[in-house]
Amino acid sequence: MLVKGFLKKILKKPFLLNYCGKLIVIIKINKKINSIILTAGEKYYIIKCMKIGSDKTMKNFVSASILSADLLRLGSEITKLEENNIDWIHFDVMDGVFVPNISYGIPVLEQIRKKTDMYLDVHLMITDPLKYIKRFDEAGADMITFHVESESDTMETIKALQQTLCQIGLSIKPNTPAEAVFPYIEFADMILVMTVEPGFGGQKFMDMSEKIRKIREYADKHGREDLMIQVDGGIDDKTAPIVRASGANVLVSGSYLFKSDDMERSARLIRGDANAE
Repeated sequence: MLVKGFLKKILKKPFLLNYCGKLIVIIKINKKINSIILTAGEKYYIIKCMKIGSDKTMKNFVSASILSADLLRLGSEITKLEENNIDWIHFDVMDGVFVPNISYGIPVLEQIRKKTDMYLDVHLMITDPLKYIKRFDEAGADMITFHVESESDTMETIKALQQTLCQIGLSIKPNTPAEAVFPYIEFADMILVMTVEPGFGGQKFMDMSEKIRKIREYADKHGREDLMIQVDGGIDDKTAPIVRASGANVLVSGSYLFKSDDMERSARLIRGDANAE
């Protein structure tokens, strides 16, 4: 499947191939999401390899929410994530209007990008995400997720993301029905289902299993078996199996990971790795 991807400034030296007289440039092999990015002429593509052979299970990812990190030691906290084999960094952006809290923004993301090659999973909890898509892309985001409940037109925001080098994510709050994202699934790389009310870390998990199941079933029925489903809020070793069983494969965790005495083991438990215990 060829879809638009995330060509970033951190790309390493490319590989050159010649295919049928055309120069093909393999720019990056990204093991974090099992993908190869390539260019042909002036176009670029990402080949996603979520399924290999007869294995029909999608890979699970842990996205560490740095909202729960020690922000005075953010550089060392990111190093800790790398050393403990955490898959992604989840970067929550709050404007104090769409949600009743203010976090951090573009300058912090730029510094994180300079620090790490980790996959940056940016979650915009802001009133007008359309206005800021380009700037977060330029700051280093790999995935930008925005809320369908925001004031920005959903399709126009998707179109803006299609002009960037980021993957596309859509998010819904606990009280928003699954059906709200159905018209946009064909354009999305990921759907984020909030399992808490957005705005603050450390909240109690809200079971959204039925909503996750509906989205997974709709995606599978419409040829989007590769759609990633993310959950965010109250995810730990007890709640992770619930959402995975419903069809989620990208699990955001903050407090549980950063307070753990063994972060790598905690991440394995969230993913459901065979060697978790």
